[in-house]
Amino acid sequence: MSDIGGVHIKYLLHCPRQLWLYMRGYRPEQRSDTVAYGEAVDETTYTRRRDIDLGEAKIDWVTTGAVIHETKSSRAPSEQHDAQVRHYCLLLERRGVNVRHGVIHYPLIRRTVTVTWNQHARALAEDTERHARTTINQPEPPPRLDRPRCRGCSYTDYCWGDS
Repeated sequence: MSDIGGVHIKYLLHCPRQLWLYMRGYRPEQRSDTVAYGEAVDETTYTRRRDIDLGEAKIDWVTTGAVIHETKSSRAPSEQHDAQVRHYCLLLERRGVNVRHGVIHYPLIRRTVTVTWNQHARALAEDTERHARTTINQPEPPPRLDRPRCRGCSYTDYCWGDS
């Protein structure tokens, strides 16, 4: 089984340094208004659904036919979201589930995005998982990103506090 969850994939694609810090116990997102807002959207949207806790990952819900559903508070779809859902597909497939595809729900913009699950998507998910492991195992943190990309990140103080 994998010990890489959805949050690891999301952090890797947002900023490898964020993943590296997260894995070493640095967790400023607990004080983030953006994170609190996302949790509120998740808790108040699709309230009849139950999380599927895989241990290393928590899927928002799975419907009949093994369709994975994820809810995002973002107003814009992103590759990070797609990669996270592909990772959930991979985790379920490893548990013997014949996954069909994923659906990302964006309730704030009333939009859904279908995430394909096929051989190509599986290969992408496996590559992303390998990249996450490589990043986590680095002895030093990855370099910080250009400052404009860090806007709104709860790790900004760590990365830019000395500047």
